[in-house]
Amino acid sequence: MLAFKLILVPTLIGAVSLAGRRWGPMVSGWLVGLPLTSGPVVLFLALERGQTFAASAAHGTLVGVVSLSAFCLAYSWFSFHFGWLRSMLAGWIIYFVLTFVLEQFAVPLLMSFVVVVGVLALSLKLLPHASAGDAIPVPPKWELPLRMLAATAIVLLLTGFAELLGPQRSGLLATFPAYATILAVFTHHFQGGKAATQLLRGVVAGTFSFAAFFLIVGGVIMKLGIPAAFGLATVAALSIHGCSLWLVRRHAVSSKKAGFM
Repeated sequence: MLAFKLILVPTLIGAVSLAGRRWGPMVSGWLVGLPLTSGPVVLFLALERGQTFAASAAHGTLVGVVSLSAFCLAYSWFSFHFGWLRSMLAGWIIYFVLTFVLEQFAVPLLMSFVVVVGVLALSLKLLPHASAGDAIPVPPKWELPLRMLAATAIVLLLTGFAELLGPQRSGLLATFPAYATILAVFTHHFQGGKAATQLLRGVVAGTFSFAAFFLIVGGVIMKLGIPAAFGLATVAALSIHGCSLWLVRRHAVSSKKAGFM
């Protein structure tokens, strides 16, 4: 598992960072919406601790999307007035406070999914627009390796403690915006708050597939078993993620027409 994290985390951060430089920060954020780390983590929990534990963790991860959306909203609005540090701290505070609140409630899986989809849709409406016309500076060469190192350190720290917290809390913390934080902070520092907002809009748009993945895992793993549950969830997530790209492109086109970006 440690070797898996050490390989996957820097590879993913490097790939989405390069995608952001090629196609823009919104596409970079959209790629982060896939369950590329939390999905394998829940899979390992299923293999090591059983299907019941994994089903509960998947449910908690689904509910945690609400906190992730709140982080994206908070960081985006703060980034228009403050630097990356205050924006990050504001997003983290709101994330952890909301995660604590959500932990106090027990909501059925399907209802949780409906609420999460509603929150994601509302978040897309509430995210600020970023105006066009700003030149994007070229980050220094050391910026990409530093992103990869910082993301790996955060993920190792969080997952190391999460395993001690039980299935529900582990699931909730699995949505901690480690990748979104690293990408937003570096984008904010080198390209400005407007670019960071574009990235976080991509994160929210891409998270619909994330929610569908954990809905399926949490709902069918006890009946169909681990291979079938994760297979169906993967197919559904990839299908929905492809559709969510339409949202990203549509916003990009409408922003250009309206004089935003």
